[in-house]
Amino acid sequence: MLIGTVKIRLHAPYVHSLKEKRMIVKSIIGKVKNRFNVSVAEVEEQDIHQIIVIGIAYVSNQTGMCDRIIDNMLDLIEGYSDVEILDVEREIV
Repeated sequence: MLIGTVKIRLHAPYVHSLKEKRMIVKSIIGKVKNRFNVSVAEVEEQDIHQIIVIGIAYVSNQTGMCDRIIDNMLDLIEGYSDVEILDVEREIV
């Protein structure tokens, strides 16, 4: 059993309140969860308006499958016009 984890740090330059941030976070988490059947949560920086940190975990039996799923998730998130990816930390254990 392999566990692929990824921590994605995003910048949302047009967000000016925590309410706006919550709307974006909820949207991203919902779409990633529904499309890829993974565990997703906001894991850090909950009180900072323009920084979003999302943690994702995926279980598989193949390293290649974990990599493909993580790449597809990143492509989906990159498609959001409201955010830009600052940093990605990925690990497969």
